[in-house]
Amino acid sequence: MTEFHKLRTTAWRWFAGIRTKVILLSTLLLLLPVIGYNYVWELEKVLRQGQEQTLMGSARSLAMLLNQQPALLKKQAETKPHLEQGKDLYAINLDEPLEFNGQLKEWTPYKNESYHYDERHVRFSKGLYRPSDIHIDALTATFEQRIYLLFDVTDKSPILRRPNASDVTRNDHLVIALTTRDGEFCQYHVSASKDGPAQIYLISPNDSTDDVHYFASNTFQANWQVTEHGHFIEVSMPAWLVGEKLGFEFFNVNDKFNREVETIIGSASINSADKLGTFLIPSQDVEKVIDQMGGNGTRFWVVDRHGRAIAKTGDIKKGNGVWETSIKYQEPPAGLSGWLSFDWLRPLYYYILERPPEDFVDSMQHAAIYRGVEVQQALLGRPYANWRTSDDQKAMILSAAYPVKLNDTVVAAVVAEETTNGVRTLRNKALEQLFTVLLAVIITGVVVMLLFGSHISKRVRRLRDEADAAIDTQGRVLSPISPTHSRDEIGDLSRTITGMLNRLSAYHSYLEKMPSSLSHEMRTPVAVVRSSLENLAIVSQDPDQHRYIERAQEGVARLALILSNMTEATRLEQSFAHADKANFPINEVINGCVQGYQMAYAPHPIQLDLPSQSFQVNGVPEYIAQLLDKLVANAIEFSLPDKAVNVSLRQYGQSVLLSVSNKGPLLAPNMGEQLVNSMVSVRSESQKSDKPHLGLGLYIARLIAEFHQGGLTINNLPDQSGVVVTVSLPVLSSRVGFNLDKAQ
Repeated sequence: MTEFHKLRTTAWRWFAGIRTKVILLSTLLLLLPVIGYNYVWELEKVLRQGQEQTLMGSARSLAMLLNQQPALLKKQAETKPHLEQGKDLYAINLDEPLEFNGQLKEWTPYKNESYHYDERHVRFSKGLYRPSDIHIDALTATFEQRIYLLFDVTDKSPILRRPNASDVTRNDHLVIALTTRDGEFCQYHVSASKDGPAQIYLISPNDSTDDVHYFASNTFQANWQVTEHGHFIEVSMPAWLVGEKLGFEFFNVNDKFNREVETIIGSASINSADKLGTFLIPSQDVEKVIDQMGGNGTRFWVVDRHGRAIAKTGDIKKGNGVWETSIKYQEPPAGLSGWLSFDWLRPLYYYILERPPEDFVDSMQHAAIYRGVEVQQALLGRPYANWRTSDDQKAMILSAAYPVKLNDTVVAAVVAEETTNGVRTLRNKALEQLFTVLLAVIITGVVVMLLFGSHISKRVRRLRDEADAAIDTQGRVLSPISPTHSRDEIGDLSRTITGMLNRLSAYHSYLEKMPSSLSHEMRTPVAVVRSSLENLAIVSQDPDQHRYIERAQEGVARLALILSNMTEATRLEQSFAHADKANFPINEVINGCVQGYQMAYAPHPIQLDLPSQSFQVNGVPEYIAQLLDKLVANAIEFSLPDKAVNVSLRQYGQSVLLSVSNKGPLLAPNMGEQLVNSMVSVRSESQKSDKPHLGLGLYIARLIAEFHQGGLTINNLPDQSGVVVTVSLPVLSSRVGFNLDKAQ
């Protein structure tokens, strides 16, 4: 338990030390990264607001530019107010031209823009229509000067035309009807007898009869492929061929023997131009106007009143805004700082920072129709900005929409889009630089504060050790403290303690010399009084006077004894300086002394307990005998009459313990430490009246124990039956088989 308490005390001192407190206080520096982090996040909010205003300004500039060229949007101004889904067609922009190879994978990125034709678009059905028998996913697209039509037909019984058959209608076939840019109505028949290039016929009705003539045409190309679930048809037309209207119908034949058409499904009736739906393709002229804006990572849309893209340029995946552009081309720091920043600190930072995505899913990249609250508001005449996340939740996209007006009527809207990757990159760059600087500041601050705290702690510990070594347990000043010349508070404390110790040393020296001086000064008056009393006793014959003279002589004798006791300790301390120490067996000294006590204090029992070993002690045997005299006399005085005084000697480590115990009254709490001081006694008034006691016995015993490099303690016995005084003395060696008879 002793070792445990020592470890606990040491640990507690360490945790309560100045260095620990300085380290704990230095943790307040960790608030700097938190404050800086919050500040950078607020800065990001400001940058986002700035980006929003900038993007809205770009959309407004493009809208103003289009307002100055009303001819570009004249066609959109004449768009009918309501569109019929599946009938009014729109061609999306392709990123690159397509190859006619019958492979659906080239169309996969645009599949979401296709339209599903089912029972809502059935023009004729011979029997009960079942969606599982026939339905179509159709898509219209454009690239540069070509228009593409894609038909993914689900047909449970694909029937192709017989080779060299004269009738091209007794099989599955497609009819495309359109108006040219001149307004002429045209119909084209598309069919195939095998996989590969399809045959295209221009349909020419006979005005005088109901007959229809089919003329082979190479105006455009088509590819027909039979698939596991039906047909896959690709059509490529020149842009000059198609005007403002377009429609198609697919004629489905299921019986390969009678080859009668059982179902007709399509976008609109192809019998006349009036029944066709409208057809819109993006405007290259408007795209040229957008190109003048210089996107720089911004995607611009110009949409009509139905949200269909009139023009769209830019790719927000390839650009990250003007802020990242300003950072991207900064040269990284070289040398040690660059190595620390990029190889060590940056990987740690990105455990908490969110890195802008290098790629993300953007469903609007190939979209043909813009659907969003910002467009709805802009088409109502109100500019609007909106934030949204990408489909995979990796990127944040900002959209700003601004209305385009012709004659105070909103005919279109401009939408500008950007990601916040540039802002996030700038934020991360700022946080990296901030964290790096704060890390250097924190490390430097902690090291400086730790060094400063260690220096202060070292000075305080040195002052504590000097102060602790300057005064012994009895309050005597052993050695002075060297004052420091430092002008701070610790230096002031050192000089104050030095002055206090000097005054305490002077006062203690005065107290130590006072008994000797007092005894010296009072001996002459006491001798005069004694001689006068003796002379008075000789000359006086009155019995009453003799009685008073005897009482006065007793008082003088007691006063002389008190003066003798007062000087005993002083004489003993002075004799220490001239004493010659020698090695002697302490067993023999104790044994001889106790034999004398047993005769002197008879019949009071005194018991001796000595070990068989003989212990060698370096010192003065007479002083040890004097110490034992004081302890035994004190024990006899406080012992119960029928209880023995026990004297024992035993070895404890590198020391011997001399114990004198008695059965009697117990010590009051914390009284053991005070009894070894000078002029302290716990005797009752009746005990003091019999014989004068100044409380110097245990004090002299303590001085003798300390002279022999030992110590003296007073405690109650463990069974609370009395008191034991223990003297610890360092032992030099022990000899086994010590013969007590020989010592006697």
